[in-house]
Amino acid sequence: MSDFAHSVVVGGGGAVGGMFTDLLREAGSRTVVVDVTVPAREGGSCLVADVTAPGPELAAALGRADLVLLAVHEAVALRAVAPVTRLMRPGALLADTLSVRTGMAAEVAARAPDVQHVGLNPMFAPSAGLAGRPVAAVVTRDGPGVAALLRLVERGGGRLVRLSAREHDRTTAATQALTHAVVLSFGLALTRLGVDIRTLTATAPPPHQVLLTLLARVLGGRPEVYGEIQWSNPGAASARRALAEALRSFASLIGDDLDSVDSLDLLGGAVGDPRAAAGLDGVFEELRRFLGPGLAVRQESCHELFRTLQRIDDEGETDR
Repeated sequence: MSDFAHSVVVGGGGAVGGMFTDLLREAGSRTVVVDVTVPAREGGSCLVADVTAPGPELAAALGRADLVLLAVHEAVALRAVAPVTRLMRPGALLADTLSVRTGMAAEVAARAPDVQHVGLNPMFAPSAGLAGRPVAAVVTRDGPGVAALLRLVERGGGRLVRLSAREHDRTTAATQALTHAVVLSFGLALTRLGVDIRTLTATAPPPHQVLLTLLARVLGGRPEVYGEIQWSNPGAASARRALAEALRSFASLIGDDLDSVDSLDLLGGAVGDPRAAAGLDGVFEELRRFLGPGLAVRQESCHELFRTLQRIDDEGETDR
């Protein structure tokens, strides 16, 4: 028997909402999917409604639900907190799948402080499947419903990583906003170099092939999803500034001057100072310390990744 006899998934027609809908139904929950249009996967059984202004049918579904999960954009989820929680029965759980946590945590604390709430952010594309994948979990108000939903995610194979709202946003600013900025900036740089993609593909060593592959993966997604991560995460701007500053630092270490500005390099030494070239040794050492004991494991993982791209000899690849 499911811990959630009745559940409502708002945005269940999307990839993330659909993943949680399947998880709940497989556990025996009678799950109502709510969306603004009827998704093909629901075969016409979807409740078409606006969650920010629930009508009678949606209000009834929310009133009998043990769990209401919001798998919608942040702006919609924030507007939905007050009207949805007013209709939820005592003891029911509110959950959401937002990729930014601090705003939602504050809204729930202000509008529904007595309602159990947990945010679940799948750190992977839903098409990859839940098994073995990390799911960031941020508990705003704990309770038996929260524990039950977290158990359900673990039974489905998800690997829970529990964080505070602030820890979550600071971490995802690095793992998502920074990563996406690096990959898309790499692609933009290639377009500005005027190189031919066929020539690149034919001559690229494995590290470049991996970056091209990452670029292709990002481009397979929806721009608004990547844009929301950049715009809504409070730490994303700092991550992008750190990236820009790091590039300037790297350029100055090898005697370049990106902005023709006579300023001090972030890692020590003036821009264009020949002595700064030796600083690259220090950068390598600093980064090796940062990666710590996992360095060797990641190096081996990279070697295995390269082997899936092409047959290579063991010699020389680490320098390319």
